[in-house]
Amino acid sequence: MDLKSMTLEELEECMVSLQEPKFRAKQLYEWMHRHLAFSWDEMGNLPKKLKEKLQNQGYVMHGVKKADCFISKLDGTRKYLFELYDGNIIESVLMKYKHGNSVCISSQAGCRMGCKFCASTLGGLDRNLEPSEMLSQIYFIQKDTGERVSNVVMMGTGEPMDNYENVLRFLELITSEKGLHISQRNVTISTCGIVPKIRDLAQEHLQITLAISLHAPNDEKRRELMPIAKKYSMEELLDACRYYFHETRRRMTFEYSLVAGVNDQPENARELCGRLKGFPCHVNLIPVNPIKERNYRQSLPESIMEFKKILEKNCVNVTIRREMGADINAACGQLRRTKLQSVK
Repeated sequence: MDLKSMTLEELEECMVSLQEPKFRAKQLYEWMHRHLAFSWDEMGNLPKKLKEKLQNQGYVMHGVKKADCFISKLDGTRKYLFELYDGNIIESVLMKYKHGNSVCISSQAGCRMGCKFCASTLGGLDRNLEPSEMLSQIYFIQKDTGERVSNVVMMGTGEPMDNYENVLRFLELITSEKGLHISQRNVTISTCGIVPKIRDLAQEHLQITLAISLHAPNDEKRRELMPIAKKYSMEELLDACRYYFHETRRRMTFEYSLVAGVNDQPENARELCGRLKGFPCHVNLIPVNPIKERNYRQSLPESIMEFKKILEKNCVNVTIRREMGADINAACGQLRRTKLQSVK
């Protein structure tokens, strides 16, 4: 019974069931989602007896506890390691841009998707995060820095579509005008491509940005890099993307991690153009972050630029992701894995 994962309406029902005035629900909700309180002691206008009643009946407010924080000397990027109530470790990243602060959050402790170039999946999946634990990453960072978070990216540890119901609840709470009220258009969800869930999400008719981890121009290469490609073909994935655009009218983003000698050749770029021809999308080229457990190497700068030029010549919108926090291992999963290995 996690209070921070409840909507205001559910909290009102909770108060009624406890024979408390309904307005107490609004007070509690605002302490958690506007004042970003992490403990009962911070909630000044809640009666002591109500706090005790909630605690005695098993109600909790799951949050996060800072285990470590690293600040980049290059660009001010902050990498947080958070400990959860059960001892699991997750990570979040604060990136500062001219247009506002963006926080990249985790949706799971670990990941079971098995993408070959990703450090997050090396230890497998420990568990899904609750909505409160996703929210608390943002709340903690906003309180810690004293600066508003305006953009949220679900690209940290875990596969959001593998924690679908909790992610939907998180989206409802983080975009609610009763809480931080972050615009749906300022929220991005990244998925490796669980096709049925992409179709389900389309039916929600949200205005978020959906980013698809594509990373290859064909099924053969994609299966080498991403086990999910063995279950859903690229054509099935792109059909789901077309359906998503049809239902939401939101332009898709395709993420493409460039791995030297694997998927960064000019013929790969031309094949990708053929796949995406006429589709309203944006391609985000990502120089892969090498991890010691794999022998993948980052593409040469000239290969990256050549790949980009081919896409541009074929009228595909494309950018190269700016590397943030390189001096603090800010890439997904790296610090969490280092922390977990040091504990063992």
